[in-house]
Amino acid sequence: MALEVERKFLLTAYPDSLIQDGTIEVQKIQQIEQTYLALADGEELRIRRLTDVQTSASEYVLTYKKGYGMVREELEQPITGQLYDELMRISRLIPLTKERTTGRLPASDTIIEIDRYSHHPLVVVEVEFPNEVAARRFEPPSWFGPDISSDKRYSNKELWRRLNQI
Repeated sequence: MALEVERKFLLTAYPDSLIQDGTIEVQKIQQIEQTYLALADGEELRIRRLTDVQTSASEYVLTYKKGYGMVREELEQPITGQLYDELMRISRLIPLTKERTTGRLPASDTIIEIDRYSHHPLVVVEVEFPNEVAARRFEPPSWFGPDISSDKRYSNKELWRRLNQI
């Protein structure tokens, strides 16, 4: 099982002006729909549909995650669209939807993912790292808001729970 090392920061708004002035180079934009099939203390099993906004191509993924905060164990497995649709039908739950902009910060050659949620007035930016040392050494740009990596209120799982009143 691979380790996922990431930090998450709150943004006050979607950074349109930073995209326009070249501070952020957009690489792709995806519409993401996700639902959780099982939740236990520190563990989650979710399914996702990721649709490229430009090409309309979709990919489907089953993900198992274990742990909390900045470093977690993660296992991802591609699934078919047919299986995804069947699991969504059986679950009868509302998927959490968000638009993800993947971009690069040319000044530091850092890849970022900006998530703008459909059901919540929330915009966050995530940065993934090869290890915990790199994550701790990372100096966020001034336009990043507070580090919310360990704040469970901002986890996708908790946002989904609120959406489904679970």
